[in-house]
Amino acid sequence: MSNPFVGPTDESYHEPEPGLWWGESWYLDFVSPDDNIAGYIRLGLYPNQRVAWYWACLVGPERQLVTVLDHDINLPRLGTHEIRTEGLWADYTVETPLDHVSVGLEAFGIGLDDPSEIYGRQHGDVVPLGFDLEWETDGEVFAYPGVSRYEVPCRVHGEVLVGHESFMIDAYGQRDHSWGERDWWTYQWSWTSAVFNDRSRFHAVDVQVDGQRLYQTGYLQTADGRQEPATNITSSATLGQDQFPTSASWVIDGLEVEVEPIAFAPVHLLSPDGRQSRFPRAWCRFETADGRRGHGWTEWNQPQPPVSKQ
Repeated sequence: MSNPFVGPTDESYHEPEPGLWWGESWYLDFVSPDDNIAGYIRLGLYPNQRVAWYWACLVGPERQLVTVLDHDINLPRLGTHEIRTEGLWADYTVETPLDHVSVGLEAFGIGLDDPSEIYGRQHGDVVPLGFDLEWETDGEVFAYPGVSRYEVPCRVHGEVLVGHESFMIDAYGQRDHSWGERDWWTYQWSWTSAVFNDRSRFHAVDVQVDGQRLYQTGYLQTADGRQEPATNITSSATLGQDQFPTSASWVIDGLEVEVEPIAFAPVHLLSPDGRQSRFPRAWCRFETADGRRGHGWTEWNQPQPPVSKQ
């Protein structure tokens, strides 16, 4: 979007443009510290490839990662977001544009004790996973300058089912909707969003290639829901085993935020031409220099060096 404005019609589908990786995606997350769980969902449509991707997960610091990852699903019927394939049913409904959406999920996920196994064989326990959740807007809708994407801070409530457990959650979260070309295998980026104990929030994105910053945006939101766009954003991360970040730091228009990953739900991205990207995402704790503490999600896209041919 050339102008930072989002209207109700933007919640609908957008006309595809040429390009193999032109896509449209809907992302939603939640964090429920009282229940010691967090999760996210992403539906990605690639109409020029006639395929949909679906990701869903549930994490906690003392539990298995339970994840659903499928990159070979038929596109939903025109005008719907409902997908069905073996072991997976999911739907996404705009109840009130820019104000209220709902998600349904019934699936069999993989339970992994070590999240890094996503980068390998992905052999784990079969675990039922279900969401019956609603995201209601909690603040202002934020449109990315110059990019066809917007973020929505939310309250999240509903039911989460995993294995034999059931949780009724009343939590905070974030959702976004984007459409356009996305190159997972060239650009490095980090995305982050959190809510603090005083109900203030922040969101930020830092996109780089070969260490050069290309695009940054985000916002700071006060406890009463007023947003201020951020224009000066930097981020850094310390990487541990399997390139999982052990800590990260952000500065958003002077606000210093330290990030501690709690539980990971990564994705391994393979392109048809053999390129790879690692995509660790984590439920994180956040602490600001002025003493606020909170929770949210952070992701790091990590394109991998080409595999040399002997």
